[in-house]
Amino acid sequence: MEDVQVKPVVELKRELGLLDATLLVAGGMIGSGIFIVSADITRNIGSAGWLIAVWLISGFMTLTAALSYGELSGMYPKAGGQYVYLKEAYNPLVAFLYGWSLFAVIQTGTIAAVGVSFFKFLAYFVPELSEDVTLFALGSFRISPAQVLSIGLILLLTYINTKGVKGGKIIQTTFTSTKVLSLLGLIVFGFIYLKPDVWTANWSDAWHIRKLSGDGSFQNYIGLPALGGAIAAAMVGSVISYDAWNNVTFVAGEITNPKRNIGLSLLLGTLMVTVLYVSLNIMFTAVLPLQDIGFTEKDRVGIAAAQAIFGASGTALFAIMIMIATFGCNNGLILAGARVYYSMAKDGLFFRKTAQLNQHAVPEFALWIQSLVASVLCLSGKYGDLLDMISFVVVLFYILTIWGIFILRKEKPEVPRPYKAFGYPVLPALYILMGVAFCGLLIIYKPTYTWPGLIIALIGVPIYYGINRRNRVDESVKG
Repeated sequence: MEDVQVKPVVELKRELGLLDATLLVAGGMIGSGIFIVSADITRNIGSAGWLIAVWLISGFMTLTAALSYGELSGMYPKAGGQYVYLKEAYNPLVAFLYGWSLFAVIQTGTIAAVGVSFFKFLAYFVPELSEDVTLFALGSFRISPAQVLSIGLILLLTYINTKGVKGGKIIQTTFTSTKVLSLLGLIVFGFIYLKPDVWTANWSDAWHIRKLSGDGSFQNYIGLPALGGAIAAAMVGSVISYDAWNNVTFVAGEITNPKRNIGLSLLLGTLMVTVLYVSLNIMFTAVLPLQDIGFTEKDRVGIAAAQAIFGASGTALFAIMIMIATFGCNNGLILAGARVYYSMAKDGLFFRKTAQLNQHAVPEFALWIQSLVASVLCLSGKYGDLLDMISFVVVLFYILTIWGIFILRKEKPEVPRPYKAFGYPVLPALYILMGVAFCGLLIIYKPTYTWPGLIIALIGVPIYYGINRRNRVDESVKG
């Protein structure tokens, strides 16, 4: 009888430690948004105090959510993270809608936007690469060198990540450490060169919410609902800038001691980024007049601050910092996102090939199809608009996931919980209330930020039932 050779089963390898996981949390969060969105926040709320308050509120929500996710990560330390939590707490349809939204725009749109940002700032050194330069035009549709080259960057990082998790880990650790240290340096120098007259002017009437106009005038909001709408609109940018903290849950299958390290990395990473973001914005108010924060060229508040601190050389220094931040951020997004599609495919809810791991124990096909969608979004030129439009649905899925903690406590009390949500039930309930208020205010006052994201998510409903129908047909044929 001939010997039958059995091929070894390739599984995800646990090669990410606590430091790697923490830097994945922080690296995914810190992109170009923190250096830009403070301009829009300032235009909406018109005061230094509320600028900081918006970042604090968003940071508190992020920390609360991260602490709550710690319980879920301990219960289900599997690849796919949030997708798995939604499936366990609700049903496969809810989980699929999240995974579909992630694939269609949340993860891929962020990858596209961050990729183009890299070349926007490289254009300070090579102007021919600017997003303002037209490489190809057809009617109103145009493509810039930054868009084309961003596709090259996405493909390069995707290729590196197909060769195993170690390569992506090295990039993530190196670039995230560098950008955190760079941010700390910028903050320290900003306070060293603080401008007393600017600080006094910005903080003399710090808690008066009003709309800031380009001519320097202020317009008061009438009534509490209008004030709430202004705060919600201001928070759109900060919420997106804090987003991607949950990416570490996607790679749970590759983290050592996941029941401990995922929850701890969520706490450490989100806390570190919250402190950095709030400190950076306080520094902005120490070197830039409120008018300059709100109406700096192309909303590049970070560059204006660097110029105020370092003079003419500030632009070059800051451009390098942004390039480091966006390169590392994109690597983390690419690495993590593919694991969700891999988990969906394992459940029969995505392309079958996506469920396969290559010889380096990574979901290579998932990585490549993610890069394909991100590349299309790069060419569309609509990635920035899409990110604004999906802020509503992103928070909605966070609310559903945290509500899932209450559901699972009641329906699955027997599942081991090595870590329990900090402050339960108060803090998780508080997040849900704040998230519902944020989403409700956006529906009323900024509907353009709500319906596009909802439509994208709901398109997943017929796709889900179509996939299930196909699966049933395939099973009947096999039977």
